Amino acid sequence: MTVCESKGPDFASHEEIAGRQLILLQRHLSYLQQFSPYYKELFRRHHFSPEGFRSLADLAKLPLVGKADLTEHNRDFLAVSEDEIVDICQTSGTTGNPVTLWQTEADLQRLARNEQLAFSIAAIKKSDRVLIGAALDRVFMAGLAYFLGLREIGATAIRAGSGQPALVAELIRRQRPNVLVGVPSLLLDLAQFFAENGQNPGDLGVEKLICIGEPVRDDALNLSSLGLLLEENWRAKVLGTYASTEMATSFADCTYGCGGHLQPELMVVEIVDDQGQPVADGEVGEVVATPLGVEGTPLLRYRTGDVARLHRETCRCGRRTPRLGPILGRRAQMLKCRGATFFPAAIGSALQEVKGVQGHYLEVYSDFNLSDRLRVIVGSGDTGLNAKAIAERIAAKTRIKPEVILVAPEKVREKTIRPDQRKPVTFFDFRDRHSEQE
Repeated sequence: MTVCESKGPDFASHEEIAGRQLILLQRHLSYLQQFSPYYKELFRRHHFSPEGFRSLADLAKLPLVGKADLTEHNRDFLAVSEDEIVDICQTSGTTGNPVTLWQTEADLQRLARNEQLAFSIAAIKKSDRVLIGAALDRVFMAGLAYFLGLREIGATAIRAGSGQPALVAELIRRQRPNVLVGVPSLLLDLAQFFAENGQNPGDLGVEKLICIGEPVRDDALNLSSLGLLLEENWRAKVLGTYASTEMATSFADCTYGCGGHLQPELMVVEIVDDQGQPVADGEVGEVVATPLGVEGTPLLRYRTGDVARLHRETCRCGRRTPRLGPILGRRAQMLKCRGATFFPAAIGSALQEVKGVQGHYLEVYSDFNLSDRLRVIVGSGDTGLNAKAIAERIAAKTRIKPEVILVAPEKVREKTIRPDQRKPVTFFDFRDRHSEQE
């Protein structure tokens, strides 16, 4: 029996992993050719035949597909008949109009398998009691995926959703979960809620935080300021994940926290430059995803818009699968101010280190040619804080000193927390007057 057979495909050799992915990718291409109206036409225009696909490197010869394509030709991506659809999901629309993704029964089983594997990588066991701080309604995929994955493991699921912190806090008090799954900013709000009401969150028995939607590590794979705050407040292990509705696949930290592990049976991932070509190992680029085994809305070389790097060395846990580092920013949100280029996440990271800050959002406007004007609205009730000191703290971290406006934390929450979004909206782009992004 090989290592792959005895411990799973993520412990196989790099050669075995690549070989297995090539077989699955060839099947995927044949499926697209046969059933996907969009890709059938795309292959015709580019004179591509799946029979000629011989290596993973051949992926770079195929065109990329982005959110605009999925939005404009949404129905053409449907690869099954209407009567095979058992579930409909929509993207949250934080980076544009929401798009529909159709799922078959096999897709739901795949989704459950994906989250079972992701939670298992994060060492979730049958004996765990897991609070899901993500919506299961509003045609979102995330909460449904977490619930299905926990069912496969046999763990107890507490479907709290992502509503008011007071409601989620009451469920934590009553049901005593030892694992919390949620957006880091929500988990931090919960910790602050407990503290403000005279209860130490570290005394509630929570052992592990599975963080979704926002990175909790820096580029060196150390806990970021936000990750450290969560660890300190909850006295719990902090692990990160990365996923999107379009990918229907998760990258999860193992307990060593060295980046999100690729699930080779379910995903091929590339990191590409602005021209769509693969970057050198370890270099920063855009994450491009090809989910494997999807029936309803299969995708090929889908541009996520997220910027990160891939780590290919064997993890301390023994897995040999590539690991995705934290998302450093969104390609469309890259800013250039006074000659310096950076992502909005750098502002958030700087603010996480300032005590008394309770939320923020950014507004970006066109200034001069090749330059952006940035305004940072910061929530705080601390009378000891002032806008000038915060601007200087941001400048020390980013070399950019933006305009800072202090407002009540409630004003920030009103702007950033929306019932139709599963994550806080913290980036508002007024350069084009029609674009609003998270």
